[in-house]
Amino acid sequence: MAKKKAAAKREMLVVASKVKAFVKSKGMMTSSEALPALSECVYAMLSAALTRTAANRRSTLKPQDL
Repeated sequence: MAKKKAAAKREMLVVASKVKAFVKSKGMMTSSEALPALSECVYAMLSAALTRTAANRRSTLKPQDL
C-alpha cells in the first residue's frame, strides 16, 4: 500500500490523451490503472538512465543511456 501512496504523489510523466489515442488506434482500451503504471515505468527507466549518465561522468542524459 505504501508504494501506491508514493506513486500517487508523483507527477504524471505521460500524456494520457496521447497514450489512450495510441491504444485505441490499435483496437484496444486503456484501463484506469494503466496510465499511472506506465508513468512509474518511465520514472524507473529515467532513474536507471540517470545512474548510467552519472557513471559515465556526464550530466547530460543521452539516448544511449536509455
